[in-house]
Amino acid sequence: MNLSQASAGAAPEHGGPAAADNMVIEAPVTSWDDAVPLGNGLLGGLFWGEANTLRLSLDRGDLWDERTHGDPDWWRKNPWSAITEDNPDPWGGYYQGATPTKLPSGRVELTLAAGATVESFELRLAEAEGVATISGGASARAFASATSPVLIMTVQGAAVERVDLVPAGTAPGGDEQFANTHSGGAVAALGYPAPVRGAAEEFHWYIQEAADGFSYCACVGVESSGTQTRLAVVVATSGDCAPDQDLLALARERCREALAADPQELELAHRAWWREFWAQSSVSLPSPLLQRNYQFTRYLYGAGSRKGAPPMPLQGVWTADNGGLPPWKGDYHNDLNTQLTYGAYQQSGDFESGESYLDFLWQLVPEFSQFARDFYGTGGLASPGIMSLSGQPLGGWSQYSMSPTMSAWNAHLFYLHWRYTADETFLAERAYPWAGGVGTCLAELLTTTNDGVLVLPRSSSPEVFDNSGDAWLVPNSNYDLMCLKMLFHSLTEMADALGLSEEAARWAGLAAKLGDYHTAPDGELLLDASTRLEESHRHLSNLIGIHPFNLISIEGGEEDRRRIKASLEAWDELGTDWWTGYSWSWMGCLRARTGDGETAARHLEIFARAFTSRNGFHINGDQTGEGHSKFTYRPFTLEGNFSAMQGTHEMLLQSWSPTPGVSGTEVVRIFPAVPESWDTASFHDLRAEGGHRVSARREGGETTWFELVAGATGPVSIRDNFSGRDPQWSVPGVVRDGADFVLEVRRGDVLTATFDRTSGQAAHKAARERL
Repeated sequence: MNLSQASAGAAPEHGGPAAADNMVIEAPVTSWDDAVPLGNGLLGGLFWGEANTLRLSLDRGDLWDERTHGDPDWWRKNPWSAITEDNPDPWGGYYQGATPTKLPSGRVELTLAAGATVESFELRLAEAEGVATISGGASARAFASATSPVLIMTVQGAAVERVDLVPAGTAPGGDEQFANTHSGGAVAALGYPAPVRGAAEEFHWYIQEAADGFSYCACVGVESSGTQTRLAVVVATSGDCAPDQDLLALARERCREALAADPQELELAHRAWWREFWAQSSVSLPSPLLQRNYQFTRYLYGAGSRKGAPPMPLQGVWTADNGGLPPWKGDYHNDLNTQLTYGAYQQSGDFESGESYLDFLWQLVPEFSQFARDFYGTGGLASPGIMSLSGQPLGGWSQYSMSPTMSAWNAHLFYLHWRYTADETFLAERAYPWAGGVGTCLAELLTTTNDGVLVLPRSSSPEVFDNSGDAWLVPNSNYDLMCLKMLFHSLTEMADALGLSEEAARWAGLAAKLGDYHTAPDGELLLDASTRLEESHRHLSNLIGIHPFNLISIEGGEEDRRRIKASLEAWDELGTDWWTGYSWSWMGCLRARTGDGETAARHLEIFARAFTSRNGFHINGDQTGEGHSKFTYRPFTLEGNFSAMQGTHEMLLQSWSPTPGVSGTEVVRIFPAVPESWDTASFHDLRAEGGHRVSARREGGETTWFELVAGATGPVSIRDNFSGRDPQWSVPGVVRDGADFVLEVRRGDVLTATFDRTSGQAAHKAARERL
């Protein structure tokens, strides 16, 4: 059937963020984690200052010290089988040293003429630039070039008296700046020699010899004319250099090229990249707080994660500039942090940002295969629960840092990338091989009980019971069980799509033999076969089967709904005393997934208001003093931001399958979980499973228009969430199948629907009753 290739209704506004979405921060800004974040995936900058001082803190994604604390073969000498009752944690001490760790890289400080005062900072999202307003009508602008490995700053209307390049490890306020932030300690603890500093002509630099032959150079080139000063800043590493190439010469050449380039052309190229980025999708929300939070977080994908650059660890390319090493070493935490960070790009269509992480995991297949062999004693592959840039395991709380099911959650990201792109080449060459490697490892670890159920030798539920002996639960914990089931279901679906029927049957058989989830008599999901969660906790680990996995859903039958209801009531009763910021945003996702838009919006708003810094960064503790959590500390990590972004997606558009593992059973749900107060909302080109692009508009409390551009050939199912109103379709052939409208489409076909208006309140009530 030939469907219309043109819209039957006007699309919502589609473009970059509005000026109202910009982040404005009044000066003084005296802490790096309140600064304006800039970045191009490889380089990061934090723009801040006070009085007559401007600062640009520097970072680069591949600055790492990979030295192992203690014996480098600790995990080979103490494999997973070494755990015994007498030796429950043979690896805990290996996280205690200063290394491996992400490294900060210093900052540029500008001293303005006496009398000049910095008044405010603004992050202009559409242009991806920071602007400082200075007294007397002066200003400073900074951006990380989207097309060149350089940061540019221009001061206009104020004289710059001094430019200093300050090496890493020097804090404006001293070592107290990193107290109570889970810092890895002072940079000085790394034992590096003093940096070699120098200046010549318009350049200032320092070269830092790090460890194992690695070194990096921070360099700034300065060009001044009257009251205008232009700076080009680079961070180059020994890894950038060709054989026999001098590191300082390379850094200076990059600065020189940036200063010699036409400033307007450099800026135009930068803005063109960002226009293309923002054009991939857009949302419009009636809540200014959630709108700003969404736009800011999406900006972080463009600024912090680019194909060809290292993926974002805990703090991305915004490592602490306070004299200390970053919180939790700035590493890759795979017990939720990386997965939540890379769990929102699929629907916004920011696929190249997501590929940064997937490419990284793919390149580490040799290391992960060795880890599976040497640590778990299996074939296949496994990504450590906590790891460095090179993929080496870091230890820590061993119940989670060394858990094999963390790899299954990473494998889920490969599966989702395929589901949202409909890229069959990616499926065959990346998603199925990587996830299948994890499946092989886990399948070999499983043993059969007397009841015929497959179980792991040992089990846990992050991060319940912290690092105590109680954290070892009876296998399988619900968390491990849900990770295993989702992995085997997704492998079944991927194998089936590739025509590998025998492999599909094998994966399906493994999923079936895992048995049912562990529940209390009222349906509450337990931690394991007998252990309840009995105190407030930050990690929603026993609910992972509801979100992000769709193993237990509101469409899965009465028993699923009973389990969801009892489990959420139990979490409500425990309260939020020991939640962190990501707990609020993840729970927002989960509530939206269950159709509860009111509670979802409330959780996301509390997150955005109470658990973010002045610049929008997720700060783990409650910053309001309103009692949302007893955690009031302020270590910065990124996953809370991205989980909140995904929570917004879940309110606007869902497309998960109620029967995971069965091909072609996804259902498009438009505005499935919006609050009653949201009379208006719209989105453009959000992605749905199957590779489809969906746009929709809500007015007067009801859907008035939507459009679907098919990403693959086959049937499309759209849930009738329209309060009994019949859509006016742009094409014939749409049929009803139960609760859904179904149509056969070809890739590139466009389907639109419009609706007659009714009473918005009545429509909203009817929609909620259907859920």
